[in-house]
Amino acid sequence: MNTVAVDQLSSTFAALADPTRRAILARLSTGEATVTELAAPFDMSMPAISKHLKVLERAGLIERGREAQWRPCRLQAEPLKEVESWVEQYRSHWEESLDRLGEYLQELQKRSPGGPAQG
Repeated sequence: MNTVAVDQLSSTFAALADPTRRAILARLSTGEATVTELAAPFDMSMPAISKHLKVLERAGLIERGREAQWRPCRLQAEPLKEVESWVEQYRSHWEESLDRLGEYLQELQKRSPGGPAQG
């Protein structure tokens, strides 16, 4: 993986690390919203919301438009696709580990004196 991709991935993960920013992205997944609409569910100042939006914008996760005096924010999903690709590399490892755990648990049940627990 090249350095630029890793830097973008780090930026995306850093932006996703905050629950407020994840909630903002979840809201934007349903459609555009103004800063005021995005701020409504949170008990924080507009400057604090603006800081969160700047982090999301720098990470490429949102885009802010300008339509007359309305400045809608839009979700940009491309960085999330990069996260999905990165995580996907580890799927086979997790699946193999879970399969081995399942086999181990089945073996333990066979060895127990009463066999599998009766419910």
